[in-house]
Amino acid sequence: MSNNLGMDVRKSPRSRCRLDSKIHYFQQQADARVINISRTGLALELATKLTAAAGSQVTIENEDIGHLEGVVRWNYGGRIGIMFRPNSNSIAKVAAYFRNYHQEVRPVLRG
Repeated sequence: MSNNLGMDVRKSPRSRCRLDSKIHYFQQQADARVINISRTGLALELATKLTAAAGSQVTIENEDIGHLEGVVRWNYGGRIGIMFRPNSNSIAKVAAYFRNYHQEVRPVLRG
């Protein structure tokens, strides 16, 4: 799917969440938090810099979902977007997460 600018966009609806995770790229590792997830990918907020470029293979470890494999779609401003590899079992793990554990996180407004 693409938007009116001709850019590729996520095909699945996103769900907000807060899941502490670790992301691995070759010998680099960074603490991160999953900030939104869909059945095809996720976005992470990084605690430290990670130099993975678009198209790079990465793995994500998470207590709730387990070990996920994906490809970097974008890396900008301390956040990174990951698309799950279609031939991995990551998609099945995410489907099980949505079925058993997921609770939508709503922003908290402070006044």
